[in-house]
Amino acid sequence: MYITFYKFFISFTTFEVNVFYMTNFEQLLYQHSPEPFPIINQANSVGDYTTIDLSATNKELQQIDITNAVDFERYIRLYLTKKNKKVAYGGYNELRAIYKRSGHFYTENPKDERNIHLGVDFWCAAGTAVLAVLNGVVHSFKNNTAFGDYGPTILLEHELKGVTFYSLYGHLSIQSLQGLTVGKTVKRGEVIGRLGNASVNGNYAPHLHFQIIKDVEGNFGDYKGVTSLNDKEKDLINCPDPNLLLKLK
Repeated sequence: MYITFYKFFISFTTFEVNVFYMTNFEQLLYQHSPEPFPIINQANSVGDYTTIDLSATNKELQQIDITNAVDFERYIRLYLTKKNKKVAYGGYNELRAIYKRSGHFYTENPKDERNIHLGVDFWCAAGTAVLAVLNGVVHSFKNNTAFGDYGPTILLEHELKGVTFYSLYGHLSIQSLQGLTVGKTVKRGEVIGRLGNASVNGNYAPHLHFQIIKDVEGNFGDYKGVTSLNDKEKDLINCPDPNLLLKLK
């Protein structure tokens, strides 16, 4: 595989980058639009969002039982109140401890354990509407019911300048999949689903897992959202930082 890297400086009012080395695909995402892309309904301004650290090094998380969805949801709610924001987001390339609770991710070999997050999470109330970030079509959808998995999930297929790629929306409500058909056209800004609660979303506090994927590798309604140390390098190339497109920073 050949990858071309670019070095350049770009500055926008809402998103600033000093020096980036980018693959062709990352450059395509970054240069698509200078404007932020809203993804959560009723949070249409960059000022409605705040970053959150859910990494294994966050000592604040050691004071709560993050594996308990009720405690986790309370923590998110208090965090948003403290910050006076509507949505907390973050997590790309973040090493997390929460996945140890599930055999879906955990193995005894540290290099094979899946605990490095490949998408961006958006934390807010269950039932909150989720917006399509780009025009596209429904590639596939599925309820991934394993403990700690996505729950209801939608994959959209997109095309920009001849390049096909995908976006994944995970931890949705069951109702989000009702009436959905493969190939259905989706417009940017359209409501494509709502956040599920812990009973359907893999037993997490309500949130959206959003991920950009270059190659879904034959998957249907699913693609791993957490990787291992052994696979980190190739998976981060295949799944670049969604904020290159979203520009929420």
